[in-house]
Amino acid sequence: MSRSSVVAKRYAKALFELAREQGKVSETEEQLQSIVTAIGQLPEFRAFLSAPNIQPNAKVEAVNKAFAGAMLPFVLHTVGLLIERGRQGELDAVLEAYLQVAGEALGRADAQVTSAKPLAAGEKERLAAKFSELLGKTVRVHDTVDSSLLGGLTVRIGDTLYDGSLRGKLERMDKALQTSAN
Repeated sequence: MSRSSVVAKRYAKALFELAREQGKVSETEEQLQSIVTAIGQLPEFRAFLSAPNIQPNAKVEAVNKAFAGAMLPFVLHTVGLLIERGRQGELDAVLEAYLQVAGEALGRADAQVTSAKPLAAGEKERLAAKFSELLGKTVRVHDTVDSSLLGGLTVRIGDTLYDGSLRGKLERMDKALQTSAN
């Protein structure tokens, strides 16, 4: 496990414990996601946060002003700690680790579904129900479209990939043919 993932997991666990104590687990997740999204969508803000010539306390102050009143104090404090310690680049990893820690504790999993075409109405719910039954957890489906799959879909839950795409099937068939020809 890399050093950054260990650090991210520590921050995520601490943040989750605070959120659970206050009964704000999902609100914390949403707010952390909002901060990560905002920083990701504003290249100037991201550059400001990573600028080595700007003092960390000025960066923390800017983040606090930008998100004041819209975020739980402990969420802002956690982001502030990351910035003070020069770990603002770990925010994405902290969010990912938080999702994992919260999911494990709450019996929930996130499924990243990639399909060749947009999912039809009801397909997300059917996929969530099927994988919930398979895993024994509540599954939340997040879908994206990738036309290079040709057809079908892939589902990634944690480290497991379920590949039901046409591209994947063709690649497996090609590999099987190549090994049988040798």
